[in-house]
Amino acid sequence: MKKFFGNVLAVILGNLLTFIFIGLVLGAFAMFSLAEGLFQDNGPKNGSVLEITFNSPIKESTMENESSLFGPAPGSEVYFRDIIQSIQAAKEDDKIKGISLKVNSFMGGFSQLSDVRNALLDFKKSGKFIYAYSHNSDQGGYAINSVADSIFQNPLGMVLVQGLSAEVMFYKNLGEKYGIDFQVIRHGAYKSAVEPYMREDLSPENREQLTELLNEIWNNLASDIAQSRKISPEAFKISVDSLHSFNPQKALANKFVDKIVHEGEYDQMIADKLGLEINEKKSFYDELKKYSISLEKYANQIKPQTGRDQIAVVYASGTIMPGESFSGIQSEVYKKTIRDLQENDKVKAVVLRVNSPGGSADASEEILYELRQLRKLKPIIVSFGDVAASGGYYIAMEADEIYTSPNTITGSIGVLGMIPSVKKLINNVGLTTDYVKTNENSEFLRTIFTPMSNTQMEVMTEMTESVYKQFVNHVANARKMSFEEVDAVGGGRVWTGNQAKKIGLVDQIGTLEDAILAAAKRAELDKYAVTSHPYRKGGFEEFMEQFQGVKAEAIIKEEIGAENYSIYQDLKAMKETKGIQLRMPYDIKFL
Repeated sequence: MKKFFGNVLAVILGNLLTFIFIGLVLGAFAMFSLAEGLFQDNGPKNGSVLEITFNSPIKESTMENESSLFGPAPGSEVYFRDIIQSIQAAKEDDKIKGISLKVNSFMGGFSQLSDVRNALLDFKKSGKFIYAYSHNSDQGGYAINSVADSIFQNPLGMVLVQGLSAEVMFYKNLGEKYGIDFQVIRHGAYKSAVEPYMREDLSPENREQLTELLNEIWNNLASDIAQSRKISPEAFKISVDSLHSFNPQKALANKFVDKIVHEGEYDQMIADKLGLEINEKKSFYDELKKYSISLEKYANQIKPQTGRDQIAVVYASGTIMPGESFSGIQSEVYKKTIRDLQENDKVKAVVLRVNSPGGSADASEEILYELRQLRKLKPIIVSFGDVAASGGYYIAMEADEIYTSPNTITGSIGVLGMIPSVKKLINNVGLTTDYVKTNENSEFLRTIFTPMSNTQMEVMTEMTESVYKQFVNHVANARKMSFEEVDAVGGGRVWTGNQAKKIGLVDQIGTLEDAILAAAKRAELDKYAVTSHPYRKGGFEEFMEQFQGVKAEAIIKEEIGAENYSIYQDLKAMKETKGIQLRMPYDIKFL
């Protein structure tokens, strides 16, 4: 007994010391962050250059941060709206003489890219310079750099401007080989999210919509780049097809870049442009550093708009899922957020910023219901980001107006479901299962070891058709269209923002800022603060809440690799939502 109590005491003491240690570390971290903020000069000097690199993924809100022990220091993160506001502020800031772009890769989406380019083009109206330097730029990075007055290229650097492509992997043969039966239900010939599990190649409908989608987005992007670089559309197409940008000399000859120099020479040109007087005994780098301010640092010294009245921006990013967590659009989190906004007298209008491929039908309906209650009291303006498709479009149906980017991927009005059965797989390795039940369908949706019966498949199909009809009815009521008109542009088909505007699925082509201004106008506000919701706690508190789940997911990701992890997440989402989903056919990445 004495030994037992000794062991218990040792465990308690060990845990106590661990928490004390973690507390000391967190305290030191906080003190360091505070001290750093107190002793650094946050603002630019007169005659400075704003440096933009985009070395990190573009996030729209705290909800996109990953769980971490410490989390980002308060105020250190820069989000998409901060980027746009910083460029706008720099245009009017007399201390900023120009912008230096060193963008090798743009880790954002098509609509974000378009908005950043437009903000930079607007900056140029001030008469201030924009220079760009490239080592090895991908297509997104080059699209940003192409706004510059002049692009300078490293002698051995590469720029790859090649057009857009989409590649879809199919698992049907894999399932047949290993005994996995992908039981698929869908409404809409264009609802192709489940095609990889039932085909070996693209269906004619999927090939059609993918081709039109990529061509529409590429034509917009190619036109913007060619216009900025003063290249005719015909010459630009020839150069893209010939990969002229890949070779620095050919890139120079074909107007993709203006001069081939080393980065040190480029930095010297920036120093000259700023009119810096360099002491011959000192390196000009030291002086240039004093007059250079990063986008992150500049964004954090901009004073936000103030006012008692508020416009709340609700960021809905990621897959729509039931429950309460910090990954994607968790229904319980967003329902609570919307209810809080309804009761907050300071909030006079709401902007719903959607960047989602959809997900759970049930969770989408729950969120839409809460938005309907909110809209009875306050105007709601919806702003589409890179993707607002299927469930992402569904939750936008309680809007006074919908704003979209030209390159937003939206629509996908359709329903799908998939219940995998691994009966053949386990039989092949010598495993069998058996069960008892009280009713004819007691095992329905409870096991992956027994395929669905004909009756169960009929029930799933009936439910899928019912959800589709409700989806179409929501759209018809919101968009003032007939059921037949919505059905004609539905069937799971995806559209760009421009196309969606033409067929009546959205109201305006515009940015997040346009949506905020529209919300202010409807609420009759001249002075107001813009607040972000939901707000993620981050740091130690959240990490401890999520530790076990994060640890498990990290192990899985490490074991199967990043590419396969996305497949795992899709299958997991299918399982957790019982198969019925309002999900876009595919994920679009910059290629």
